[in-house]
Amino acid sequence: MSAQRVLHTIDGISTWTGKAAAWLIVGLMLLVCAEVFKRYILNMPTAWIFDVSNMLYGTLFMIAGAYTLAQNGHVRGDFLYSSMKPRRQASLDIVLYIVFFLPGIAALVYAGWDYASDSWRINEHSNVTADGPPVWQFKFMIPLAGALLLLQGAAEIMRCVICLKTGEWPSRLKDVSEIDVVGEQLANSEYVDEESRKIAIEKAQDIEESARQRGMGGDLSK
Repeated sequence: MSAQRVLHTIDGISTWTGKAAAWLIVGLMLLVCAEVFKRYILNMPTAWIFDVSNMLYGTLFMIAGAYTLAQNGHVRGDFLYSSMKPRRQASLDIVLYIVFFLPGIAALVYAGWDYASDSWRINEHSNVTADGPPVWQFKFMIPLAGALLLLQGAAEIMRCVICLKTGEWPSRLKDVSEIDVVGEQLANSEYVDEESRKIAIEKAQDIEESARQRGMGGDLSK
C-alpha cells in the first residue's frame, strides 16, 4: 500500500466519522424545537432536553475534530505560515505535532479514559437538572475523539515527512466544499446565464484557493 493510499484511508476514516457526527445536528434541532413547543405552547418544559442537547452538541464538537484536521480546516495563528515554502511549513508543522499535539492528545485519551471509566462505574447522571440523564456514554466521547485525532495526527506527520522529502504537500481526500454548493445553486437558477455563472464560480474558486493557500498543508484531490 502506497503512502498516499494510507493517507487517504486515514482521511476517509476521519471524514466518515465527521459526517456521521454531523447527523447529530438533526437530533439537536428536533430536541430544541420540541422543547420550545412544549415550553411556550403547552407550558410543559422538559428538564432532560437541556442535558441531552448539551451532550449532542459536545459529541458533535469533539468527534468532528479529526474531520476538520483531515480537511486542514483548523485555524492557524501564525500569519507568516502562508509565506513559507512547503518544506519550511512541513518543518514547522512536524515540530509542533511532535512537541505539542501528540503529548497533548495522548494525555487527553489517557485522562479521558479514566474519567469516562469512573463515570460508567458509578453510573453517573447529570446534576445540572433534577433527575438528569446518564452522562457516562457522553464522557466516553472524550477518549474516542482523542483517538481519532491521534490517528489523523499520524497522517499529518506522514504528510510532513513526505513534503520534506519531495518539497510538495501530498494531496488530501476531497470533500464537498462551499464552492460546490455555489456551483449547484447557480446551475439551478433560471435568473443567471451561463457566462455569468462561470464568472461567479471562477471568482468563488479564486477566493477559496486564496484561503486554502493561507492555511496550506496539502492540496485537496479526489
